[in-house]
Amino acid sequence: MTVVDEDELDTGEWEEFPAATRSRRRLVFGILGGLALIVLISGFLGYRYIDSKVSPSGPSGAQVQVTIPLGANRDKIATILRQAGVIDNTTVFSWYARFEGSGDFQAGDYTFRQHQGYKQILDTLAKGSDVRPDRITVPEGFTLNQIAARVGRIPGKSAQKFLDAANSGLVRSQFSPPGNDKLEGLLFPDTYFVQPKDDEVSILRRMVEAFDQQAVAAGLPEAAQRQGLSVYQLATIASMVEREAKVPEDRGKIASVITNRLQRKMTLDVDATLLYGVGSVDKSSPSPYNTYKIAGLPPTPIANAGRPSLDAAATPDATPYLYYVIADKDGRHAFATNLADHNKNVAAARAKGLL
Repeated sequence: MTVVDEDELDTGEWEEFPAATRSRRRLVFGILGGLALIVLISGFLGYRYIDSKVSPSGPSGAQVQVTIPLGANRDKIATILRQAGVIDNTTVFSWYARFEGSGDFQAGDYTFRQHQGYKQILDTLAKGSDVRPDRITVPEGFTLNQIAARVGRIPGKSAQKFLDAANSGLVRSQFSPPGNDKLEGLLFPDTYFVQPKDDEVSILRRMVEAFDQQAVAAGLPEAAQRQGLSVYQLATIASMVEREAKVPEDRGKIASVITNRLQRKMTLDVDATLLYGVGSVDKSSPSPYNTYKIAGLPPTPIANAGRPSLDAAATPDATPYLYYVIADKDGRHAFATNLADHNKNVAAARAKGLL
C-alpha cells in the first residue's frame, strides 16, 4: 500500500485545469464575448440606420421630379434617385428594394421629395408613372406649361391644344380677374382620371373646377376680404409660397413675410418670380415679375399651388418676419425681422455653401 502525502494534494500536478489553462480560457471567452457584443451593437446600429432610411421621423425636403427610363433596373433607379437628392445611399436602397419591392417598376415621370423614406419611394414606384393612358398626376408647384407637357404625353392628347385652351378664355375660373384669360395659378394639382372621350378642354375644365372648389374650402374668399385683396391675388401669394417653401413648416412663415412686406409697401424680393418671368435671377431685369424692382405682387401667379399653400395664403402665420434665406440642405429657411439679422443668416448660408 502506497501512502500519499496530503501536501501533494495541493500541488498543480493534481489539478484538472492548471492556472495557465484557466487564464487562456478566460481570455478566449472574453474575446468571444467582446466580439458578440460588437456584433450585437453593429447589428442594432445597422438596424437603426436602415430604419431611419425606410421610415424617417423628420419631414422630407423639397419636391423633385424624376424620370425613370425604360428598362432601368434597381441599381440604375437608385443612382437616379441619389442624383436627384431623393436618397443618399444607393447600396442600402438597392438592397431594401430587392427584398421589399416587387421589382416591377414602370418607366415614366414620378414626383418624390428629397430625403424621402424608402417605403414611400417604393409605394410611389409601385403605383406607376404620374402620366398613364388613364390618368395624369399634376404635382404641386407645376406651371401651366409643365401641366400642358404632361397632358401631351397622354396618348391622343396635345400639349399645344391644352395650352391654347388655357390662354383663350374658353375656360375660366370663377376667380379669374376681368380681362385676364390666362389660367396660370388657377388649376389644382391633383390626380385626374382620363377617359377616351375626354379632350384637352374637358381635362382643363376639371382642373379649374377643382381649384375653385379648393379655394372656397381653404377660405380664400373670406381671407381676401380680411386682407383687402382679391382671391386671384391670394392665389398669386399661394403660388409664390409654393415655389419658395421647400418644407411644410416654412409655408405659413413665408406667407407672413410676403403679407408683412405688402402691408409695408416694400418690394417682395422673391427669386421665384424672376425665375418665372425671366428664367434667371436677374435683378436688373425690367420684367413685371421682377419683385426686386417693382413693389407689390407680380401680375399673375407663377405656379399652381396645392392646398397647403392655399391655406398658408389664406391664414399666414402671425410673425414679425420680413426676410428669409435658405438655411440647410433640406431647404429650410432662416427668418429675420431686420436687415442686420438677415445679413447674418445670408453669411451663414454662404459659409455652408448654400448660396
